[in-house]
Amino acid sequence: MRLSIWPGAGQRYDEILEVARHAAETGWDGVYIADHFMPNAVPGRDPDSPMLECGTVVAALGAVVPRVRIGTLVYGNTYRHPAVLANMAATADHVSGGRFTLGVGAGWQVNEHEQYGIELPPVRQRLDRFVEALQILHGLLRTPRTTLHGEYYRVTDAVCEPKPVQDPLPILIGGGGERRMLGIVAEYADLWNTWGRPDLIAHKSRVLDDFCAARGRDPEAIQRTAQAIVVVDGPLPELRQPVVGGSPAALGDLLAQYRAIGLDEFIVPDLLLGTGADRLKAMDTILSLNRG
Repeated sequence: MRLSIWPGAGQRYDEILEVARHAAETGWDGVYIADHFMPNAVPGRDPDSPMLECGTVVAALGAVVPRVRIGTLVYGNTYRHPAVLANMAATADHVSGGRFTLGVGAGWQVNEHEQYGIELPPVRQRLDRFVEALQILHGLLRTPRTTLHGEYYRVTDAVCEPKPVQDPLPILIGGGGERRMLGIVAEYADLWNTWGRPDLIAHKSRVLDDFCAARGRDPEAIQRTAQAIVVVDGPLPELRQPVVGGSPAALGDLLAQYRAIGLDEFIVPDLLLGTGADRLKAMDTILSLNRG
C-alpha cells in the first residue's frame, strides 16, 4: 500500500517544503495539497487565517522536490474553468517531470463561494457541471482537439498543448456519494479518493465496483485511495473527519486493515502530527508501521 503525506496549506511554504522533502528522502510515495482559499467556517477554526493557493504550491513542489508524486486533493471544479485547469495540470506535469496527479471534485466550501462571489449551485446541478468539466479535461488532456457544447461549458475545436508528460495523466476524483458520485468515478476516474476508516472504504469500494460493472468498466482500472486524521501516540480528539491511531500499535493494526481491504494508497494529513522535528519523527514512525 502506497503512503502519501498531506501537509496543510494553512502553514508557511517552508514548513510544507520541509514535509515534502522529508517524504521524498525517506521513502514516502506522494505529497498532496488541498485546494482552498481560506479555512472552512466551522466551530473551533479561524476562517480568516492564512491559506496558500493550491496550484501554485504543487507547481513549486514539483520543481524542487524529487521522486514523489505531487497531487491535488482536490481542485474544486467551481473555482476554475476546466479548460484553464487542463492547461494548469499539463504544465504541472511538465514542471514535475511527469509526476503530477490531477485530483478534482465538484466543490463544496460555502464561505469561499460567498466571499468571492462564486456560484455554488445545488448538488444536482453541481454534479451535472462536474461531469461536463470531466469530459473537457479528458478531451483536452488526452485528445488533439475537443468540442463540447454543454449546458454549463462550451469549448470549440479546443487545444491544450503541450500535452502532459504522462499518457494519460492520471485523474483522481474525490467524493463518496453512493447515489451518483461513485457512478461518475466509475466513468471518469483513474483514482478514487474519500475519507473513511477501513470498513466504510470497503463498503463504498463495493458500491464503486457495482457502478463499474454497470458501465462495463474493469473495477481494477480505478485505484482506491483514502485518508483519515492520524494520531501516532496520544488521545483521539473528536473531529468532523475520522481520526485513527492513538498508539503505534493501534495505528499499525489500522494500516494493516486498510491493506487487507485492498486499498492502494493511504494519505496522511499532517494536522495532528506536530511540528518541526516532532512531525518528521511521526512521519518516520508511520512509514515504518506501513512497511510492517
